[in-house]
Amino acid sequence: MHDVTALRTEGIEDLLRRYPDVKAKVDSGYQGLARDFPDQVSAPPKKPSKDATDAERNEYNTARKAQSSQRICVEHAIAEPKQWRPLQRYIGHREHFEDTMLAIAGLVSDRCAER
Repeated sequence: MHDVTALRTEGIEDLLRRYPDVKAKVDSGYQGLARDFPDQVSAPPKKPSKDATDAERNEYNTARKAQSSQRICVEHAIAEPKQWRPLQRYIGHREHFEDTMLAIAGLVSDRCAER
């Protein structure tokens, strides 16, 4: 399922409405979510048009890099569990997967917090 579809069908929008103090920094694929929740969701700025001035391009690059720098730690935390061998090819019993995933998520969280 595409991430944006999951946002709409899995209740993420409802959660954002229910908890207006929650903030999120997202990548450019979530421009619509940033449009719908401007006070909560921050997406990179839209690319300037082809006929944009050098100043507009420089402003875009500066804003994009700033937003990306703030989001990178979250991206790393999302990517790190994918590197854990037990999750790459899980061959255990299905009923134990949730406990395994939660244990690894806890380890990843602890490692990210130490950085």
